[in-house]
Amino acid sequence: MSQRPYGLVAEFDSPAAVLRAAEEVRQAGYRRWDVFSPFPVHGLDKVMGFQNSRVGWFSFVFGAGAFIGTMLMIWYCNDFDYPILIGGKPMFSPPMSVVPSYILLVLGAAVGAFIGMVALNRLPRHHHPLFDRKRFALVSRDKFFLAIGANDPKFSEAETRRLLESLGGAHVELVEDE
Repeated sequence: MSQRPYGLVAEFDSPAAVLRAAEEVRQAGYRRWDVFSPFPVHGLDKVMGFQNSRVGWFSFVFGAGAFIGTMLMIWYCNDFDYPILIGGKPMFSPPMSVVPSYILLVLGAAVGAFIGMVALNRLPRHHHPLFDRKRFALVSRDKFFLAIGANDPKFSEAETRRLLESLGGAHVELVEDE
């Protein structure tokens, strides 16, 4: 199989060092990069330019669709498909329909959140090229890694390597993907 470059990865020893490096990488104009950490680093999301997730919109659309769909199904079934007139009650009563519609709203929102999370995270990805690096196993213990993707428009192996080394990155390696 042919190997194509995934990007460069550098190792850092502290949260402050990786946070400072992330600020510099962002100021250098890189757009496709990520930081890997054994625990959340306060302020890293702002430095990386993260915005609110779109998963909430998936939940909203699926939940609203489930609520409206359930109300329409109850209305159709009671008014047209199988109308049963009992004691002069109306064929469709919204208060009677709210409880099952609300239950399916919650279920639809949960399904929407799951589908949104899977779709936006591009899952399932069974293998990541960084897992081939022996030193990358330290990210679950006490090391911090910053990876800059080769698909970044500004990526140049020599320039990017020089930047990561100047930021204090140790063990700067080229990662290849199959």
